[in-house]
Amino acid sequence: MTIEYRQAASEDADLLIDIYNASFFDDYIRYGTCPGYGLTKEQMEESIVRHPKHIILCDNRSVGCVSYTKLDAGVYEVACLCVVPEFQGKGIGTQAIQFLKTYLKDWKRLTLVTPIDKKENVKFYTEKCGFHMESAEMDGTVELTRFVLER
Repeated sequence: MTIEYRQAASEDADLLIDIYNASFFDDYIRYGTCPGYGLTKEQMEESIVRHPKHIILCDNRSVGCVSYTKLDAGVYEVACLCVVPEFQGKGIGTQAIQFLKTYLKDWKRLTLVTPIDKKENVKFYTEKCGFHMESAEMDGTVELTRFVLER
């Protein structure tokens, strides 16, 4: 299994919409809302500019996306990490976090949020990626946990 990353451009908007919709459909059903599900082409094009994205390729097939936002000097938020369901559990997400840690050469602190009741996400970020839970916050009716990884 060969994993590669390609920087996304505005012409990738439709592809990214398909990846996000496949990855976040269950969250949309579970919570009735999901910021990564159902984006329009215009919204995705804006997101590509605001949150630099890398398409995750597995054996040349587009299977996910990892994106980030620079918050401060050396401080980045993982804006999105998603892998389509049929490729989850194969180490692709773990490799994507490693990719970001190499790509963002000046990182001192990585942060992200995920719903607290998604036990598989909590286990993934803490056990597989080394993040720790820092705080709780709300996004509408969804309780999120903020995870932090420091160098």
